[in-house]
Amino acid sequence: MTEENKNKKITPETTGHEWDGISEYNVPAPRWWLITWIICIIWAIIYWIFFPAWPIPGGNSKGILHWSKQSQLAKTQAEINAKQSVYLEKISQMNLQEIRQDPNIMEFALNGGRIAFKENCAACHGIDTQGGKGFPNLNDDDWLWGGKLEDIEQTIRYGIRSGHDKARMSQMPAFGLDKILTRDDINDVVEYVMSLSKPGFVNLSGEKIFAENCASCHGIEGNGDRSIGAPNLNDKIWLYGGDRPDLLFTITYSRAGVMPYWASRLDDSTIKELALYIHALGGGE
Repeated sequence: MTEENKNKKITPETTGHEWDGISEYNVPAPRWWLITWIICIIWAIIYWIFFPAWPIPGGNSKGILHWSKQSQLAKTQAEINAKQSVYLEKISQMNLQEIRQDPNIMEFALNGGRIAFKENCAACHGIDTQGGKGFPNLNDDDWLWGGKLEDIEQTIRYGIRSGHDKARMSQMPAFGLDKILTRDDINDVVEYVMSLSKPGFVNLSGEKIFAENCASCHGIEGNGDRSIGAPNLNDKIWLYGGDRPDLLFTITYSRAGVMPYWASRLDDSTIKELALYIHALGGGE
């Protein structure tokens, strides 16, 4: 390039538009920008054909693929259900101990049990499974009917005083309401029962009344009997409260809590998942 060409100023062509001393150059857009723009137009046309796009009376155009969030959700859920069905089929064919021996099946069962518990059991036992007054804590080692896997499964499946033919049944007499014991006798028994788990309470008269009326179910030392759902009275764990007013009410009027049966409400696999989940909380035996 000659020195003359270097020093020569090239004035770009303008469109003739000028504002406040600023002119608009007549320079074409870069080729890459035009190519990108054309691709976007082509892509938009393709999208309009295959997917919902244009507003029309009654909604919008459906597109050739008839895609929608609902159809996508249904497809995804169908894929999930297909994968779950494989595990659920295996669970239905295995007993509880066999499921525990298979790490993959056990992990699936625990996750399923956790979800089923929140949907069906948390209303009474609490989202943290710690229960409340009248509703058993499922984290501790205190079980009215036993804490083995099979015991828990039976309780879930058939319930307690639920009306099912195979429900667990127990009935404590209402010693005051039915006039089996006098008010003074009941007070003596309350003091004796409190002495089983709280030092400082001694009542020999209550011990005698307890032996004659309560020991047949709770045991002479108050250890309870899981075969009939009689609670342990010396472990400081109370379903309905262990203070004097609570015990007075329990002995006078009795308690008869009800747990529904789930045999006809949940499928067999879900009941097994629940039993495994509850057993794994830490209190299972």
